[in-house]
Amino acid sequence: MSQKLITIDLDGTTLNNQNKVSQKTVAVIKAAGAAGHIVSIVTGRPYRISAAIYDQLQLKTPLANFNGALTHIPHQHWSGEYKRTINKAIVLDMLENQQKLQLKMIAAEGKHTYLANHLPPADLNFFPATLREDQLLSKSSLVHNPTSLILFVAPHQEQVVRNTVLHHYGQQVDVGVWGGPNSVLEIVSKGIQKAKAVAYIAKQYHIDRRNIIAFGDEHNDAEMLEYAGRGVAMQNATPTIKSIANDVTEFDNDHDGLAKYLESYLQLAK
Repeated sequence: MSQKLITIDLDGTTLNNQNKVSQKTVAVIKAAGAAGHIVSIVTGRPYRISAAIYDQLQLKTPLANFNGALTHIPHQHWSGEYKRTINKAIVLDMLENQQKLQLKMIAAEGKHTYLANHLPPADLNFFPATLREDQLLSKSSLVHNPTSLILFVAPHQEQVVRNTVLHHYGQQVDVGVWGGPNSVLEIVSKGIQKAKAVAYIAKQYHIDRRNIIAFGDEHNDAEMLEYAGRGVAMQNATPTIKSIANDVTEFDNDHDGLAKYLESYLQLAK
């Protein structure tokens, strides 16, 4: 079998419903690597909450964070590393207009930086539960252009804030809505999407598009699944993602759907 690039989403795909990686998943991904395939995590998560999973899977391949705004190889200097950032002036402007926009929290992130003007609600566990003084978002602390900007907005204000942001900065940024119970918007540099990171990684390894297998479950995986030669939706994926995928896993993320599919497709079982 020719060398494959296997790109995997984390939440709802590689991780089970307890946000853990099963031993079966670790074993299958290790076997895929040993068989000569490239496995890359392509996630909306920042590096700070994907590094431990990357290490648990014992990967040495590129990792794409922030839906592809940052692509790097952890723990080493990689000449292919790239990031697309947001002009910090946009962040400072939002900070100034936070009351007008009804923003409850603004968080600016980079590969190793996290700055916020407020602690998140207790149930938003994607963010640090404490803030050090040097993590307080301000004009003086925001030294570099961030890679991602998170806005926690007043309930049901997502579309209003999204439209306002696009009206003022639409030439420079894209705005994504997290969905789920919380009103959260994510802002990234214009044109950022997972498919671009996948294409970039494939180019680094000279892997043809038809030899890319991508796994996902949510709306931010759509372009990646469409781009890949074989887009695979999880059994627990949204109907939209299932409709654009080439295939659907037999089992969901809580029953090793990704691992079982890969094991069978790559004929890894001993």
